[in-house]
Amino acid sequence: MIRCSIDKSILIILSYLISHFALCQSKSELFLTPSDTLNKQRRNAVVISEAALGTGALIGLNQLWYSDYEQSKFHTINDNSEWFQLDKLGHVASSYHIGRLGADVLNWSGVSKKDQLIYGATLGLSFLTIVEVFDGYSEEWGFSWGDFASNAAGSGIFIGQELLWDEQRISLKYSFHQTKYSELRPERLGENLLEQSLKDYNGQTYWLSANVNSFIKKSKLPKWLNLAFGYGADGMLTGDEPITGSQFFEQKRMRQFYLSLDMDLERIESKSKLLKTIFKIINFIKIPAPAIEINSDGKIKFHYLYF
Repeated sequence: MIRCSIDKSILIILSYLISHFALCQSKSELFLTPSDTLNKQRRNAVVISEAALGTGALIGLNQLWYSDYEQSKFHTINDNSEWFQLDKLGHVASSYHIGRLGADVLNWSGVSKKDQLIYGATLGLSFLTIVEVFDGYSEEWGFSWGDFASNAAGSGIFIGQELLWDEQRISLKYSFHQTKYSELRPERLGENLLEQSLKDYNGQTYWLSANVNSFIKKSKLPKWLNLAFGYGADGMLTGDEPITGSQFFEQKRMRQFYLSLDMDLERIESKSKLLKTIFKIINFIKIPAPAIEINSDGKIKFHYLYF
């Protein structure tokens, strides 16, 4: 069964990013500065905004996404073998970044570190679990324990680093490039660049981006320099098996592993609170850079600039 839950996950995280950016743009530099103590007015605004956003997103999903499909009794599916697990990494990354934003806005409100992790960092897991329950009542899909575990992993990666290091030394990032496969199945892999960035797993790469100076304290390298380890795949027109036929070329499905450089934009020094906020928002994107690829066929490729 083909699932599209990663598409919804990315759309959800983008809505949170846009709303977060609008919130931060609306006031002065002073407004953007996190409160040293609990600011109840800010906290209440955050809670009300998140509740309204979450409710609106769920209503929108129900009307625009699920209304076209038959409802069913609650059921589960096992889709862990599909898309070389790239859809699962999408869930991990979505949960991680929604939780990160949730913790950030509570930090801005002056909420204690403990409550940031309890109520903010778990925002991604909570919201995506509700979406997964919606899937469970849809005839087209089903509740996926693999998706749920991935959502939990994303929140766990953020919370674990905060508890261990009190900072995010390793970030989850995303990059995308267009591929030839969307032309063959535009209804599934996207008809335009925006749809393809959400649907075409052949062009998606997920990264573990580690900050060098966080691990090598006396390093003289730039504070923003990261070493990134990526994972992608190629040759996929469906979740599991290749499609054959005269209109389709032969697909050689393979996993791809990458080593590249990256930037942690949040570590770039700036006196501008607005600029730092923008850096924080777009930091989920892997910066294009040279990369070494090793695929599951054992071949090694060098990319002068990999997206």
